[in-house]
Amino acid sequence: MKVRTFLVAVGLTAVFESASAISPPVEVTPMEEKARQCSACHGGNGISINALWPNLAGQKEGYLVKQLKDFRAGKRKDPLMAPIIKSMSDTDIAEFAAYFSSLKPSPAK
Repeated sequence: MKVRTFLVAVGLTAVFESASAISPPVEVTPMEEKARQCSACHGGNGISINALWPNLAGQKEGYLVKQLKDFRAGKRKDPLMAPIIKSMSDTDIAEFAAYFSSLKPSPAK
């Protein structure tokens, strides 16, 4: 019984080691980590799966800056965006806008 448990453990270790050799860990940039808060509504790649929320990927950087600043100033209102945007600085907004504008937009349908 102990030999079998050992062999199973060794076999599982070999499987996990070979899987990690096949799929190296994906490096995540600090900006990608920050942008994860947006993924619930706007998709992990900036492309929303829900028609209620816009795609951010490929939007013009200046447009994104304006919209985010308008949310922060209360010119645009959304109960989901309000708590997220209120603590963002101009630098944060500029970084988010640059990041999402650099992503590949959704293909035209």
